[in-house]
Amino acid sequence: MEKAASKKPCFERVGEFFKSAKFLIYLGHALSTWGDRMWNFAVAVFLVELYGNSLLLTAVYGLVVAGSVLLLGAIIGDWVDKNPRLKVAQTSLVVQNSAVILCGVLLMAVFQFKVQLTTLYNGWLLTTCYIMVITIANIANLASTAMSITIQRDWVVVVAGDDRSKLADMNATVRIIDQLTNILAPMLVGQIMAFGSHFIGCGFISGWNLFSMGLEYFLLWKVYQKTPALAFKAGQKDADDQELKHLNVQKETGNSESPAEGSQLMNETAEVKKNTSCCYQMTEPIRTFKDGWVAYYNQSIFFAGMSLSFLYMTVLGFDCITTGYAYTQGLNGSVLSLLMGASAISGICGTVAFTWIRKKCGLIRTGFIAGVTQLSCLTLCVASVFAPGSPFDLSISPFDEVLKHLFGDSGSLRESPTLVPTIEPKIQINATVFEKAPQVESYMSVSLLFAGVIAARIGLWSFDLTVTQLIQENVIESERGIINGVQNSMNYLLDLLHFIMVILAPNPEAFGLLVIISVSFVAMGHMMYFRFAYKSLRSRLFLFCSPEQKPDPNNPSLPNSV
Repeated sequence: MEKAASKKPCFERVGEFFKSAKFLIYLGHALSTWGDRMWNFAVAVFLVELYGNSLLLTAVYGLVVAGSVLLLGAIIGDWVDKNPRLKVAQTSLVVQNSAVILCGVLLMAVFQFKVQLTTLYNGWLLTTCYIMVITIANIANLASTAMSITIQRDWVVVVAGDDRSKLADMNATVRIIDQLTNILAPMLVGQIMAFGSHFIGCGFISGWNLFSMGLEYFLLWKVYQKTPALAFKAGQKDADDQELKHLNVQKETGNSESPAEGSQLMNETAEVKKNTSCCYQMTEPIRTFKDGWVAYYNQSIFFAGMSLSFLYMTVLGFDCITTGYAYTQGLNGSVLSLLMGASAISGICGTVAFTWIRKKCGLIRTGFIAGVTQLSCLTLCVASVFAPGSPFDLSISPFDEVLKHLFGDSGSLRESPTLVPTIEPKIQINATVFEKAPQVESYMSVSLLFAGVIAARIGLWSFDLTVTQLIQENVIESERGIINGVQNSMNYLLDLLHFIMVILAPNPEAFGLLVIISVSFVAMGHMMYFRFAYKSLRSRLFLFCSPEQKPDPNNPSLPNSV
């Protein structure tokens, strides 16, 4: 069969690939992430523009998004687990795109009638519009989280089947799509807003999501049809079997049950009524939250997941914090754009390297190699703290800037603090807005910093893919949603902590301290992974080398995931 398939003409094999469920997932993911990246970039710009070039609304939006995923991640994952796959995917898609469309229309109205809204009801109507925009945008982000869990963490696993190499290739391709859309989508919407207006930008994003929603809905249905395994879900099947068994028992007993059995049945009925009471249902989200975190802690890949979360506690990435620091060190918008492009290329190289190293060394060892690579590259960032041109100065208290903005020079508390937290999880402000950058004595420090950040992306993305596949392979099907929901919560928690760290030390002189703290957290994360890898490899070697199953000296192979 394989030889016959290999003898097929090239155009026929290409045609089969374009019709396959794998390609349809890629296409649907590309459409989804393109819309997500455009919206995530644009909403930050829109909120800054609406509030008079202040980051206040953006900061509030970032806090709301991070807090919502932190609190609701497990609940969203549990909902993904307990419902049919197609229903979850289609519901998440419709809610996400509808929320973005509604938010875009609302922003268009605010941009068009902002002057009139400011005067109505002493500006409270405009404030209400701000609250509605942030709330609807947060709903869109939660729906996007559910969509990401169900497609990237569940559907991809089912489509790949038992072929781990195919799963690794699909994960890498999905991540390459993420990298490309992360660069190209903001560029497109940025050009539209630059040559048009924010009003036109809102309209374009709303129109794109309306078009994309219909096409993605169709692609999901086609993938579902082409992959019959998606119709069967472990957790849902077990619940249905248990309910059917209970009904059959009731039917068999009929009216011939003894008084003891009848009493037991009444007690069970009372217990069911108790469990479906109002208080029980109201506290169900709290129990789900608790059960999700307990289940996450009890997973064999707990330390691997924690290691990935610790990598979010860093300022060594291309977000608004690092680009803002680069601007203070004399880099203009053109240079920053080139550096962001180099970072994307480095990330793509990391995803390609992941597939190659995994085939040669196994999955767990790939994570070890990726961690060593990332840590080695980040030593350049530590060196940049002490290199010529670095503003690092511990004699200047990192809290002086905060106290100055809060209390002013007189020492009395200001009525409206001008300090705005730079909290923007997962949002990147376009670095090309900077026209002129301040002059510095030496570029050695900032050059080492970005050389380390860009080079470390190779190890970072390889490590990210390693942990992602470990979770896919080791978490049972009925718990994929809730475990990945908790993983997202952990990621957002550490991401939020790193922004709080920047709030406490916002001045450039303290950035070197933030770099050292960031590298320390990355090192702690990889130490957790090294512990996980050591225990996993040792246990598998012990099982493989047991007296009943000794390896052949001529072929000492191990399972593919080792």
